[in-house]
Amino acid sequence: MREINVSEVVKTVSRLCVDANYNLGADMVRALDMALAIEESPTGKDCIEQLKENAAIATRDQVPICQDTGLAVIFVELGQDIRIVGGNLDEAINEGVRQGYLEGYLRKSACHPFTRANTGDNTPAIIHYRLVDGDALKITVAPKGGGSENMSKVVMLKPADGVAGIKEQVVEWVRQAGGNPCPPTIVGVGIGGNFERSAMLAKEALLREVGSLNPDPELQSLEDELLEAVNNLGVGPQGLGGRVTSFAVHVKMLPCHIASLPLAINIQCHAARHKEAIL
Repeated sequence: MREINVSEVVKTVSRLCVDANYNLGADMVRALDMALAIEESPTGKDCIEQLKENAAIATRDQVPICQDTGLAVIFVELGQDIRIVGGNLDEAINEGVRQGYLEGYLRKSACHPFTRANTGDNTPAIIHYRLVDGDALKITVAPKGGGSENMSKVVMLKPADGVAGIKEQVVEWVRQAGGNPCPPTIVGVGIGGNFERSAMLAKEALLREVGSLNPDPELQSLEDELLEAVNNLGVGPQGLGGRVTSFAVHVKMLPCHIASLPLAINIQCHAARHKEAIL
């Protein structure tokens, strides 16, 4: 059985926190270029140009892409043939977040829900584990800002609402969100499972590479329809009007109870920050 010392986890998480906040992903750079090519509004084009410039400055000067450096959301794929040694994995991940946010001069946004007292180091992180085959440990750090995260919801539809009901809910929710999630956005849609699993599906959908095809042809068709409808709303870049409200709609689906049709919508901002490493 392969062993991984928690010290490696701490270093990796710390590095990923900084990397995700400083360096826009290659897929998002391509998405901005494509959005600029199809945007028709002069104001929208100007917004996209500024987003491109902002990302370039962040990479060049190694500063955050956005002042809201988010809560630290961590996805962990833990190989069943791995043994973590030297300490506790949860504690190591949180220590990595603590170091990354302190050393990277990233804003600490975690606070007490009632008093709003800041925890001071952006911990505790939101950690999601999945047990997988093999002897590797994959860590994905996906900082999520408040503006986009606040534009999220779970609704328990009736089975009779069907696909038409899902489309109506998604498009109307993006319309209501307007400029709050800093468009152009990625819209994560989770269908099925149950109350909490649908929310996870929606968030996991945001990790998919923008521009990639859904492996399920039925869901790919739904994504295409939703993206067209969302971009016909006219919300546009930064909510100032235009053709490009969203870069993509990503859908994940699981079977659900015969009496239910859970639907979750989790919107991601134009930065779509996430970085991963495999140990």
